[in-house]
Amino acid sequence: MNFKKGSIWSIGVLSVIAGCLLLPTTTRADVVTDWNARAVQYASTGGRPGPSWVLDVAVVQVAIYDAVQAIEGDYQPYCGSIPGATGSVVAAAATAARDVLVARFPGHAAAIEADYSLYMIGILPTDPGIDVGHAAAECVIDLRSTDGAFPPPPVTPFTGGTLPGQWRNTGSGNLSFPWMGEVTPFTVRSGVQFSAGPPPRLTSPEYTRAYNEVKNYGVAGTGSSRSTEQTDLAHFWNGNFPGQFNRLARELAGANGLTVSESSRLMALVDVSMADSAITAWADKVRYNFWRPVTAILLGESDGNPKTIGVPGWTPLVTTPPYPDHTSGANSLAGSATRAMSLFFGTNEMEFTITTTNLTVVTDPLKQVRSYSKFSEVRDEVVEARILQGIHFRFADADARKQSEHIAQWAHAHHFKPAN
Repeated sequence: MNFKKGSIWSIGVLSVIAGCLLLPTTTRADVVTDWNARAVQYASTGGRPGPSWVLDVAVVQVAIYDAVQAIEGDYQPYCGSIPGATGSVVAAAATAARDVLVARFPGHAAAIEADYSLYMIGILPTDPGIDVGHAAAECVIDLRSTDGAFPPPPVTPFTGGTLPGQWRNTGSGNLSFPWMGEVTPFTVRSGVQFSAGPPPRLTSPEYTRAYNEVKNYGVAGTGSSRSTEQTDLAHFWNGNFPGQFNRLARELAGANGLTVSESSRLMALVDVSMADSAITAWADKVRYNFWRPVTAILLGESDGNPKTIGVPGWTPLVTTPPYPDHTSGANSLAGSATRAMSLFFGTNEMEFTITTTNLTVVTDPLKQVRSYSKFSEVRDEVVEARILQGIHFRFADADARKQSEHIAQWAHAHHFKPAN
């Protein structure tokens, strides 16, 4: 595979509100990326808590991957082989995606079926690829049917604790999906295989440095040590991470002229890496139950560390999410997705641009797009951004980045490998 480097590829804004995300319904430039866009749209608007919808998109992508590979045979199947598979790869991939989406989002079934019907115009209803898609979807749906994701209500929310260092409700709600860390992963052996170590002790020099850093750089208002450029960075990376990285992967697939078979592998690798990283991060969040900066800084006088001076009324630049600090979910998604892309393309060097999804705050067109020449530059920025936003300690970001890179490497080494 010859992948392009040295050109700027524009990564557009992901909209999860309306159908503007969708390609024209009869366009089949790449059935894999077409249905990835649809999967992101339906999953992100399907009422899932937090970023847990990364699980839905991962299921869609492995079903598409298996449907494509059953016919193309370039890479090893994920769920199972489909003997005698033949027919249109477009029909196979679209049918697999449709079946999974309808199964997971029955409330959107009519819209999904309408998309599918329009997409299949020109393909005979007797095309054997349709049966291939059904078989691929059925295998993956059955495989994930007991994975522990999205248990029926009522789900008891995770409320944390009240001791120094323990996470507790910050006013934005409780962790309403504590089951996330117990979901069966897609590639790694368990949600604790790549678990990070515990956060540093409250009296340690590492914690003291991280505390004072976020206190000074992450505070809202004029008292912050942030530069204008740092504030811009913080707002840029306050958005829809799973959607952003799916969009990036789709655009890079098109820009590099990937075949449908190659696209199926890229998208599956990116999405299962993000899913497994999210599972791992949430397992750590519940295990370590570590408080967020907004709580730590308000209670700094009672943490037993004389070098962490509390600040009454301290407020972060952006609203703190309703779940514990360690490890960072955003860095888990960014680290795994960009590492998966670099492994797929065989290089860390790739010039591209990314557009923020936080357009309600980043209104200056000149600040809505950032350019990169390496995948690792994105990971570097997201580590810094979550500190500048005032919602994470540096160790939570750094540990999440490290563990998510390991997860992407594991997925690449153990799954979606060449058939020969």
